[in-house]
Amino acid sequence: MSNLTLPQQLEDLLQAERTALLEGDFEKISELLEQKEALAQNLTEEPITPEQLAPLRDGMRRNQELYDQTLAGIRNVAARLGDLKRIRRSMDTYDAFGRRTTIDAPKNNTLERRA
Repeated sequence: MSNLTLPQQLEDLLQAERTALLEGDFEKISELLEQKEALAQNLTEEPITPEQLAPLRDGMRRNQELYDQTLAGIRNVAARLGDLKRIRRSMDTYDAFGRRTTIDAPKNNTLERRA
């Protein structure tokens, strides 16, 4: 059991979570989530004053923004990978009159060796 008060433990946890988010350490984030849930259960036993709550609220808001940005980044990567996959299968081009033409990729996925 830690000698730190519950608000101090929560502050430390929020800082560790922020660091993990900035470093993209998803395993650490998962571990911290378990710790956060355990600490949240202790909130009924050890009340937090409004003065202690203010920095925790700010830390949680800051981390939520990082979560949102991380999720947006993951969605962007997934969309980009989908675009690259589509480009491998076919590519759309436009002629001088603005008519679209689809060029299908060859079905043969073998590597050609050249001397």
